[in-house]
Amino acid sequence: MMQNLRFNITKDDLSRFSGKGPVFVTFGETLIRDTPADFQRLERTANVHISLAGSELTVATLLARFGIPSAYITRVPDNPYGWLVRDTARSHGIDTRYFVWANKAEPIGRLLYEIGRTPRKSVGWYQRMFSAASKMGAGMVNWQEALRDCELFHTSGITFGLAYHSKYEQNYLLEAFYEAMNFKPEHCWVGIDFNYRATLWTPEQCREVMTPLIRDHVDILITTIEDMAAVYGFGCGQYSPEQIDKGEMGDITDNDLRSLASHLGDYFKAKIVAITIRYPDSFEENRWESAVMNEQGYFFRSPAVKSITLLDRLGGGDTWNGGFYYGLLTAGFNAEGLQKGLLVGDAATRIKQTLMFDLPVVTKTEVQDLLKADVEGGGKRVSR
Repeated sequence: MMQNLRFNITKDDLSRFSGKGPVFVTFGETLIRDTPADFQRLERTANVHISLAGSELTVATLLARFGIPSAYITRVPDNPYGWLVRDTARSHGIDTRYFVWANKAEPIGRLLYEIGRTPRKSVGWYQRMFSAASKMGAGMVNWQEALRDCELFHTSGITFGLAYHSKYEQNYLLEAFYEAMNFKPEHCWVGIDFNYRATLWTPEQCREVMTPLIRDHVDILITTIEDMAAVYGFGCGQYSPEQIDKGEMGDITDNDLRSLASHLGDYFKAKIVAITIRYPDSFEENRWESAVMNEQGYFFRSPAVKSITLLDRLGGGDTWNGGFYYGLLTAGFNAEGLQKGLLVGDAATRIKQTLMFDLPVVTKTEVQDLLKADVEGGGKRVSR
């Protein structure tokens, strides 16, 4: 059925944010990403593109570019790579005043990333053990000042897996998170992208940390069907976790997604649950959709599954998060905000994934044009 788009993000009134400190605050780790510039294997390349990768910085980049006062907090070595993270964040309008500076000799996390082509998969290698960011603990950030005007605080599950990756006896970033919660304004919402990475920790370790963290502090849970099956053994409606793990899902119905979202909301005590869905038909061609549901039972799903001709998929989910949060921050943490956020997120991530590297260098105008076409152009759902 044809629909009319009820908003235009290029004309949003953001004046209520004027004169405030950061309204959106996030913290985590940024990696230096090495990608072969000559399409060689990593072991053979003579030239690499240096770029930045990391969930939280990507989210902050989109929001800052869209006019939301945003701050990113991390710990980086006081050397050219640390300055690169700071300078890049600043170039997109992100507040970096709460960066924690480590000794120049401390390592910064790296991602060695080789882009594939069908049938060869892309492959990534982490080098983030003992990184400067992984040791950002309590007492290092003035959270009271940083969160003074914060309306939405965000992080990801990746952040809390770093301690296990480095085999630390204490989880520094988890301690920093709990310290931040002590200074969070009463009106501030907390969002998390579950973002499970098996290269960092086991499902058992992940559950031990993430379950109480989400139940006690998180209002907005963003996740995937696959992560919930892998870590918690949750199915999605008619599909068992075993079918999900084997990629044996067919058509995903509204009832399937409602069932999972409702279960996650109850299990984690989350006010809002968002589920992003990627259909990887080939390396070059993916399809995308998402669904959101709040505790009042309001449910919204992408108008149609939409295709993406990929250039670089990294940062795609994080860009969706930024678009989703934009809808909430501009339309409210309500049904209207959920619908707006989903549509902006869908359009923003599809554009981002046609660009190289992680950060979403996209504009409001091109996102508005695409989401208008998404809503008014109709479309048909295609099974996995």
